[in-house]
Amino acid sequence: MKKVVVFTGAGVSADSGLSTFRDADGLWADYRIEDVCTPEALARNRRLVIEFYNKRRREMLAARPNAAHLAIAGLEADFDVEVITQNVDDLHERAGSTRVMHLHGELRKLRSSRDPALIVPIEGWEQPLDATAPDGALLRPHIVFFGEAVPQFDHAVRIAAAADVLIVVGTSLAVYPAASLVHYVRPGVPIYLVDPGTPDVRTIRNPLTHLRERAAVGMPELAERLRRESQPE
Repeated sequence: MKKVVVFTGAGVSADSGLSTFRDADGLWADYRIEDVCTPEALARNRRLVIEFYNKRRREMLAARPNAAHLAIAGLEADFDVEVITQNVDDLHERAGSTRVMHLHGELRKLRSSRDPALIVPIEGWEQPLDATAPDGALLRPHIVFFGEAVPQFDHAVRIAAAADVLIVVGTSLAVYPAASLVHYVRPGVPIYLVDPGTPDVRTIRNPLTHLRERAAVGMPELAERLRRESQPE
């Protein structure tokens, strides 16, 4: 069974109503990265950071998986599928994907401010300002802030290197190190890019097919195409 690795970004969840970060009306139109998404921001204004992620969590819980999430989950009927996502929402899981790696953390989890490995689930959307972990330290969102290491990156590289097909959906390929995953696939492995914009693909040397569609439109079309091509003649 072919191994299909799907690498997703914010564009996958945009059709579910979740704001992207870089669009003109996206999250950073209302917030500065330095104020809500850095370790320094958490230390300087804990209330603002916690409120920001509470709002993100509330929006996520009100959203529903869209056709792109469902198409990705549906690939598991015909392929060995792993999802690597830059997204911190849980829409892939709610759509039915069973193997999802979150490179940049998860809104449905919190972690100890003292021990990054001490991770706990959160019920509902609201993290109380003074909530503490089992080790007594204040809890913080389980999010990889700007300037922090991406602890899952090496594992993601191993997944990408094992791919027979790589699908890149809804990402500008501008956030590193995540964007560099496209360089770890084996030579000759086809890469399919689903995005209506113009991600930077100048350094991609593998066979590349670009479907210039929104994720919710292009991903179901690509899933059906891959399914047809996988059928014996």
